[in-house]
Amino acid sequence: MKALVYHGPGRKSWDEVPDPKILAPTDAIVRIESTTICGTDLHILKGDLPAVTEGRILGHEGVGVITEIGDAVTELSPGDRVIISCVSSCGKCDFCVAGLASHCRAEEGAPGIGWILGHLIDGTQAEYARIPFAETSLHRLPDGLSPETAVLLSDILPTGHEIGVKYGGVKAGDVVAVVGAGPVGLAAIMTSQLYGPSKVIAIDLDANRVELARGFGATHAVVSSAADWRDQVMALTDGLGVDVAIEAVGIPQTWDMVLDIVRPGGHVANVGVHGAPVAFPLDELWIQNLTITTGLVNANTARMLTKLVAERRIDPSGFVSHRFALADIESAYDTFGRAAETKALKVVLNA
Repeated sequence: MKALVYHGPGRKSWDEVPDPKILAPTDAIVRIESTTICGTDLHILKGDLPAVTEGRILGHEGVGVITEIGDAVTELSPGDRVIISCVSSCGKCDFCVAGLASHCRAEEGAPGIGWILGHLIDGTQAEYARIPFAETSLHRLPDGLSPETAVLLSDILPTGHEIGVKYGGVKAGDVVAVVGAGPVGLAAIMTSQLYGPSKVIAIDLDANRVELARGFGATHAVVSSAADWRDQVMALTDGLGVDVAIEAVGIPQTWDMVLDIVRPGGHVANVGVHGAPVAFPLDELWIQNLTITTGLVNANTARMLTKLVAERRIDPSGFVSHRFALADIESAYDTFGRAAETKALKVVLNA
């Protein structure tokens, strides 16, 4: 089969590689119909995640058709169309039972790490993928839901919802700021609507993206290159600061921004993947009664979100800005990597 293979920082190629095989009784093989590129994949290519070794097939999102199952798989069958979770869950270890699949302790990839696809084992940017723990890491595609819409349920919608909105404790009446109006920030904006915030402020360097964010549920847009960006935010909060500040980029500058706009007693939810240390001035902030949360998505709200999407209660189709054939994945990476120029949100690759 063909797959997108990582060859070290800055290097990747669409290569011929061996077909995946069933390695454990709980495995399934999925023929990929749609996959996509995540900002985390760009972090890998920058060298920010040294655990990703040369020769790894990238990708952790996908929708496809099961072609083969292991002997222990009884709830799924060849021919089933499924959504692949970005986090693999054995469903049995202490962390999985506690709802922390991101720290699954199964002996696959590395114990204590649930994100293994495209990270510690081969991923989904390929014609076929092996999915461990199929019954707890795949869910059926509802009738009428297209693969390119469903692929958004692999990662960005659960991530924005769980790590941004749920961990951030968004509740009715809150003023929420999302720093970074890329795909995962927009996912946080969209899913925050489920909890009734009074204002949702989209903040980004890109004026196009903050205006686009209004279509995902933002009530206000602030361009952070403006000298008075913070004053604009504070004016929307009676000068007190936001109740929930969601960091959705993963760089020191945006981390500093969320700390600068959250109110005393407020909540900072870090969603971005950071490739460098950030400062936390505890000598200044200890008195602010802040709650800081971080995390890797557990994808345990993906099935609930799938129901909402299937019933058109949430419509994530606007995330898809570009479509490519799977074989044109290198062009797709170029487009996604130059999002400021190309205005890319999510690029979907269809087999």
